Parts: sequence; C-alpha cells; structure tokens
Amino acid sequence: MTAVAPTAKDFKSDQEIRWCPGCGDYAILKQMQKVMADLKAERHNTVFVSGIGCSSRFPYYMNTYGFHTIHGRGPAVATGLKVARPELDVWLITGDGDGLSIGAGHLVHTMRRNVDINILLFNNRIYGLTKGQYSPTSEVGKKTKSTPMGSLDTPINPLQVALASEAAFVGRCIDVDGKHQQEMLKRAAAFRGTAFLEIYQDCNVYNHMAWEYATDRKIKAENIVVIEHGQPLIFGAERNKGIHLDGLKPRIVELGNGVGVDDLLVHDETDATLAYLLTQLRYPDFPEPVGVFHAVERPCYEKAVAEQIAAAREKKGEGDLKALIHGGDTWIVE
Repeated sequence: MTAVAPTAKDFKSDQEIRWCPGCGDYAILKQMQKVMADLKAERHNTVFVSGIGCSSRFPYYMNTYGFHTIHGRGPAVATGLKVARPELDVWLITGDGDGLSIGAGHLVHTMRRNVDINILLFNNRIYGLTKGQYSPTSEVGKKTKSTPMGSLDTPINPLQVALASEAAFVGRCIDVDGKHQQEMLKRAAAFRGTAFLEIYQDCNVYNHMAWEYATDRKIKAENIVVIEHGQPLIFGAERNKGIHLDGLKPRIVELGNGVGVDDLLVHDETDATLAYLLTQLRYPDFPEPVGVFHAVERPCYEKAVAEQIAAAREKKGEGDLKALIHGGDTWIVE
C-alpha cells in the first residue's frame, strides 16, 4: 500500500492553545506544521524541546514527541537527547529571555559543539509570560515594569551571539512572512549541524509592533533586505536601492546614474566575516537583512561522541559500570 502523505493537520495536537489572541507564536506554529507536512516528517522520530516562556509552550501544540523543560536548560536537554538518540530530528524552541538570559551559557555551548539540532529563537524583545519586563534584546531606553525609567542595558544581538559561538548555520526570518519563514525552516531542517534561526515575533500585549518597520506592508520593503547566496543586496519598493561596500563600510546607494548591480555587495553564506558585518545593519540606518547569514559544513558533535564510544569499546570491551564505580582510589568512611 502507498503511504498517505501527511498534512499540516496531522501535526496539530489535541491541546488547547493558550497564547494571547493575535500573538505572533500562532503564525510560527502554523508554518511549522505546514513545513513538517511538506518534509514528510515522521512524528515518532521528531522531538520538540523547550525551556520556559510563551514560546516554550510550543511542544504541547505539535503532535510529536516533546520535552517542556526548565528555564534556560532546553539546550542541555536537547543535546543529551541528540547524543543518546542521534537518529531523531530535534528542534529546540526558545525565546529572547529563556535563551539569552538564564540560558545563554547553555545556548552558546550547544552552538559551539555543533550538535545537529534546529534552534528557533522567538525574539519579541520583552518578557511576555511574566507580564512585560525588559529582556536581553530590549532596546536602550525601553520603559517596562522592571525599567520604569528606561532600560540602561545594551541589547544583545542574537545573530552576533550565534556567530561568535561558531554556529554553523545562522539565519533570520519574521513571524508574519509565512512564505519566507517556510523557506528558512526547510533550510534549517536540511542542514546537518546546529541551525540557529532568529524569528522576529510580535507580543501584541506587552510589546506590540516592536517590529512594525519590518512587518508593515506599506514600509517594510524599505526596511528589509532579503539576502540570498550569490545574489546582490537589493531592496526598496521599486527595487532601486542596494548595499555597496566601501572598504569595510556598507553604504546605501540608489541604482542608476552610473551605479549598477555590479557595484553592490554580493552575499556569500560561507564568509563568516561578511555574515557578522550584515548583523550590524540595523534599522533605522540600514535595511535589516533576513535570510541565511552563514552556512558552513562542520563535524557534528553527536557523531564524534559515538565514534569515541565505539573506539573505547573496541579497545577495552563493553565496560562494567560496577567496576568503574569501584575502580581507582576508593575510601570506606566508618
């Protein structure tokens, strides 16, 4: 018999969704369910892991296996799972608070190890679950319940953290741009190694329209540039603007009057230096890039661990846990 192709509905769980009406998480969940169906993902081999926060309710709403862990520790659980069961497809769902505050250390080490998992960081620049405190990505001067006079902290740039951690795949997309988000999710799923994807997400209760410049149909074409490997950086409603690199300094130029496509910066996913430069293009001075910033092949951590275990077994046998515990220096305390 021919297997019936899965649909997005097959990946919807029976749990009541408890996000606020209008939350950007709904859009991400919808696209993920569509992508799982398109990829013909096997539900029994797919696992969603999360920490704590609004985004971290995600595993409840996917009809797959899942772990709702503790604050900031999702990366550690996902790493252990992938090492123990490397055949599984593991997705880690986190937020700007869960992943970049208490969980920052775990996130960094997961990326530097290049564990073959997909990390989705929902960035709404606020703590939504705990009712509107400033987060590691909140802008300077942000007035919240925990910063009534305005935040004094320089915000963390998630993509720069990923690149500094030697993440092999780094990308960005936006919650309401469904088509592009699907493309990015599929790229991440196909990648072998840690795929880190930041998703601009709207918290319509505590930080509504934080990304308005990137989502409003009337103005987003002037404020967003879609980057593609081997393609020049062109943007604008009329597709008449681009990014030119003057030495190491990017400049916005208008096409025409002696300025052509050949004068524009061409994206190269394999160039980590260029990727970092692109993370520095920020609104309102520049259009903000979305797409894959960096993608390179590196050995996966779980494969290297398995090879070490196999080598140890070949040299010393299966091993004996009792002998290991009682081996070496031991003391009897009376």
